[in-house]
Amino acid sequence: MNKAIAITILLVILVLFFKVFFHTEEYYNLKLEKLKQEYAIKPVSSIEHAKLTELNRNFSTPQEVTEQCNSCHTERYKEIMKSSHWNWERVSYVEGRGISTAGKKNVLNNYCIGPRTNEQTCAKCHIGFGMTNDLYDFDNARNVDCMVCHDNSDEYLKGASMAGFPDRSVNLTNVAQNVGRPDRINCGSCHFFSGGGNNVKHGDLEAAQLSCDRETDVHMAANGINLTCVDCHTAENHRMLGKLYSVSSSNTMRSTCEQCHTNTPHFDNILNRHDAKVSCQACHIPVYAKENATKMEWNWSDAGRLRDGKPYSEADEDGNEIYLSIKGSFRWEKNVIPDYAWFNGTADQYLTGDTIREVPVKMNTLFGSHDDINSKIIPIKIHVGNQIYDKKYNRLIQPKLYSETIGDSAYWKEFDWHKAAEAGMRRVGLPYSGEHDFVQTITYWPVNHMVSPKNQSVGCAECHTRNNGRLANLAGFYLPGRDSNRALDIFGTLLFFAVLGAVIIHAAFRIIVSIRNKKYGVDQIDYHSENSHGGQTT
Repeated sequence: MNKAIAITILLVILVLFFKVFFHTEEYYNLKLEKLKQEYAIKPVSSIEHAKLTELNRNFSTPQEVTEQCNSCHTERYKEIMKSSHWNWERVSYVEGRGISTAGKKNVLNNYCIGPRTNEQTCAKCHIGFGMTNDLYDFDNARNVDCMVCHDNSDEYLKGASMAGFPDRSVNLTNVAQNVGRPDRINCGSCHFFSGGGNNVKHGDLEAAQLSCDRETDVHMAANGINLTCVDCHTAENHRMLGKLYSVSSSNTMRSTCEQCHTNTPHFDNILNRHDAKVSCQACHIPVYAKENATKMEWNWSDAGRLRDGKPYSEADEDGNEIYLSIKGSFRWEKNVIPDYAWFNGTADQYLTGDTIREVPVKMNTLFGSHDDINSKIIPIKIHVGNQIYDKKYNRLIQPKLYSETIGDSAYWKEFDWHKAAEAGMRRVGLPYSGEHDFVQTITYWPVNHMVSPKNQSVGCAECHTRNNGRLANLAGFYLPGRDSNRALDIFGTLLFFAVLGAVIIHAAFRIIVSIRNKKYGVDQIDYHSENSHGGQTT
């Protein structure tokens, strides 16, 4: 009987063990199913622009298309002209600076450095026409480019180094008749190719997401929910949710996972409690640059080499440029494990004219810490490199890079850093000492896209470990499994051995008692039996 009971108890323990540690039952996630149903219904335009008489004509300039748009959508261009997409700047409070203005107009980066002095080529990613220099008229409504965001013909294309004008091959009438809600290619034409090529800057935004599978991006997957950018980056009066923290500073108008998934998306409360300090992205984006490599390092100091007096380029086996005479040397990586940082949604950037205070120069600073109630751990891409700076004034230089002709001091034409620095700094209104060198710089890019299927999420042991875990370099807090505390470790060790000792003593006592019972022939008395030694039945 005792043996049968022991076996039964053992089997129950084994069943419970396997249920707890190997249970794979799928729960029905009603929230997720509702989201799938909601986004499965794609918006349909309420009007066919091709049927409008006003659009059945030849347009000789893109401004004529804009004028036609404005004749019906009488207030929309005013909204556009208040946006950061148009103005290339926004006013916000920045820790350490106070109220300040920052954007592409005055923020430097460690890719192509900055648009100023190079507007004609950089304007390919401006939502306007005719930006050839810093005298651009931001109050001219005719220069608002409606087509770049609303073209649904897949024909519209900004021309290379054409100051924001469309390529001459574009049929403006066809585009005007086929406008609608922005699709991925509208956003991606700039954001996928920023920095001069596919996936150069972000690492998590690239052309593969125009048509990818769930392994690459569960949200944009053609065989999944097939979301577009504006499903998450919604807009009201052309003010879009979402911040790019290489040029943005404030914790407002952000697009977040919680918009759809809430802050309790899991059935496991332990996972839900992580949301207080760990972003969704930290667990659900185990790697980025899944399809095509992203640029991780850019060294301007290597630029200027010529072959037979002419600029040249070199590429790796995947076709990624690893050297360009006009830009320097590059390092690319694919399937990159992110770095991690504390982030509270606010940031600072290096602005034109700032004094260098530390090396490497931080082109942007992501604010946050464990003790900050608004901070969470986020995955980031770290881009490093070097770029030209003024040795005397101790500040980064905005060089003149682009020109159509030789003789305008542009580096990409003349390969003379002194001339390029002098011309560039003169344009931005700052003195140049005539002494330049190159300094190390670093940029931090929050990684928000390329969410993986849930079965590929970051595992607990990838962070909670002392063996080079994902959060090994993230300081300022105690992480169980990674960190140690001498007093706590001693207490835990003593407690463990105390419990172990108690178990051993208890087991030994039971064994000794059992042996003694057998040795002295102690019988078990059944007081309910008629034949027991304890007495007679009545």
